[in-house]
Amino acid sequence: QVQLVESGGGSVQPGGSLTLSCAASGTTSEQFVIGWLRQVPGEQRQGISCVNRNDGHTWYADSVKGRFTISRDDQKNTVYLHMNNLKPEDTATYYCATSYIYCGRLERMYDYFGQGTQVTVSS
Repeated sequence: QVQLVESGGGSVQPGGSLTLSCAASGTTSEQFVIGWLRQVPGEQRQGISCVNRNDGHTWYADSVKGRFTISRDDQKNTVYLHMNNLKPEDTATYYCATSYIYCGRLERMYDYFGQGTQVTVSS
């Protein structure tokens, strides 16, 4: 079992920045990928960024590429999502998730999820 706890969500004006954190615990040794997904009401949860802890490979959805950066602190078993130049369309609940090796958009390919943290971008 893997436990994931997100933090760092909040409200910010367009153009602002936020950093989300995801602290992982439990049996993480066979979950090589940690990713971030987001969900708006009425839509499916979709991956926006992920990192493979084994080889450092990262992936970003086109909608966040160039604005969001994923990083990790292996000593703390924590992954971060640095979000810059936030837009109203980034408003969503953000989830941390893990998978054995999949790194991409599809929610069904992830095995464990955190409880989510809300990000609201509004003037």
